[in-house]
Amino acid sequence: MSSQALNPKLALVIGATGGFGREVAETLLAAGWRVRALHRKPDQARAATGLAADWVKGDALDRADLLRAAEGVQAIVHAANPPGYRNWAGLVLPMMDNTIAAGIAHGARILLPGNVYNYGPDARGVISEDAPQHPATRKGRIRVEMERRLREAGQEGAKSVILRAGDFISPRAGQNWIGSGLIQPGKPVRAITYPGPLSIRHAWAYLPDLAETAVQLLDMEAELSAVASFHFAGQALDGRQMVAAFEAVVGRKLPVRSFPWFALNVVGPFNETFRELTEMRYLWRETVLMDNARLVKTLGAEPHTPIEAALAATLRGLGCLAGEPTAQAA
Repeated sequence: MSSQALNPKLALVIGATGGFGREVAETLLAAGWRVRALHRKPDQARAATGLAADWVKGDALDRADLLRAAEGVQAIVHAANPPGYRNWAGLVLPMMDNTIAAGIAHGARILLPGNVYNYGPDARGVISEDAPQHPATRKGRIRVEMERRLREAGQEGAKSVILRAGDFISPRAGQNWIGSGLIQPGKPVRAITYPGPLSIRHAWAYLPDLAETAVQLLDMEAELSAVASFHFAGQALDGRQMVAAFEAVVGRKLPVRSFPWFALNVVGPFNETFRELTEMRYLWRETVLMDNARLVKTLGAEPHTPIEAALAATLRGLGCLAGEPTAQAA
């Protein structure tokens, strides 16, 4: 008997061409779920990703499209993320509202990937799901508002689960610090550009581990509260540990350069991506980690790939290990 016959659950993934959305879609398929993916150009998305999902045409900004796409699903993965942070204020909240409407209409659990941006400079150390959220950035305030709307929608029957994590470590290029800050994709690693003091610990999330966590939570529907939230601890590493992990993968010592924050400050007013990165500088100046006690209590253990293995897969995916026999062995 096929896995689909044993587990006929169906999930709608919004943003299946993005980092988190694609990883969760692949993990859902591997776990026996059926996956429906919403995209404005489904044939193009199918060819670009190779994802064996049921691709349907639609726009997350069109509520009618989303309501149709969500028919018969048990879960909606809301991984919509405008590229380059362009027009976040104008796009993100309307898409969230449409997903909430679809979740209520079809009784589907909404899964929202969250992050540490909800927490402002007053957040220190290891923070719990119930810690005060005082964002100091535009992106952080939008994140808080997304979560507020999800919680309020719980009074109207919307079921949700928020999974917050640190910065992504991902084998695929995308909006993450590894490929856009620490190293240059497509070239062997010759140096590390580090955004903060090497003594400060930073929260990292290896995307395949985070996706596995998300799917495990969706598989526990009957045990989740109507409005649930969890923190994914991931990799809590200081700068020296991260550099050492890179060195272990590439097989040699690496010089460490300071991140050019001054240049980003100059270009930021003219570039939304650089402006958003600059706003997050405080997270590199203070230790802000995720308390995963609630997650471990629920799942029994958090999926965890050793940092060297996670970086090896990431560098290989970013095209940075070509011609590196030592790294390939690692």
